[in-house]
Amino acid sequence: MCYTSTDALFDDHSYPATTRELIDRYGEQTLELAGGSQTVGEVLGVAGEETFESAEEARYAVYAGMGSEAIGRVGYTDRDPEPPGTNGHVPVSF
Repeated sequence: MCYTSTDALFDDHSYPATTRELIDRYGEQTLELAGGSQTVGEVLGVAGEETFESAEEARYAVYAGMGSEAIGRVGYTDRDPEPPGTNGHVPVSF
């Protein structure tokens, strides 16, 4: 995920901050994902009641709380093939 305007929201907040404070302030902000969208409130709600010491901690909680909608093509990789002798995934032709 690249740095976005949603990331910048957390930069301007004062810390420490609780999950509830961030949800109250930014919860309605929509995150556009590869397979749909979620709100900041939805993804932060997964974290439970936490206290974040920095914007970076809050961003990581958002990243961790995103569902499968944040994944592009499941199982897709443009990296090198699996090393010999390992069981990689079966290639799919599009």
